Amino acid sequence: MILRVLNCVVIGLLVLAAAYVYRIKFDSTLQAERLAKIRSEVRHERDTIAALRATWGELDNPARIEALAKRYLPLKPIVPTQFDSLDQLPDRPPSFIKPGSPDPIGAAIEKLEEAETATGSVVPPAAAQSDNAGEAAASATKSERLDQ
Repeated sequence: MILRVLNCVVIGLLVLAAAYVYRIKFDSTLQAERLAKIRSEVRHERDTIAALRATWGELDNPARIEALAKRYLPLKPIVPTQFDSLDQLPDRPPSFIKPGSPDPIGAAIEKLEEAETATGSVVPPAAAQSDNAGEAAASATKSERLDQ
């Protein structure tokens, strides 16, 4: 009787051991499939990167860029007469900015001459003078705020 119980226990342990081994085998098969899938994805990404690098090499080819520049850009070749020595450069232009002026662009605009002819997009001189008075008051207020 004890042998029968012992046999049943051993058979039960063998069945449990077989089920455990089957589970381990099934898990390892799943891991191997995942690994194969990941390796396939990595290979695909490497192939994509290689294709993109090849495309970049084609697009970055200096001969191609030169042909496109000749076709679409109105560039002319550089001639040696375009270069000059530094001592031939003109003197520095005069400064249009008054010392202490808070708005250097406004100072440059004030020094510009007013156009005599008006187009449809330009305000007539009479209206421009009244607008200039309002702008002068606004710029004075702005310069007062900047000084504070």
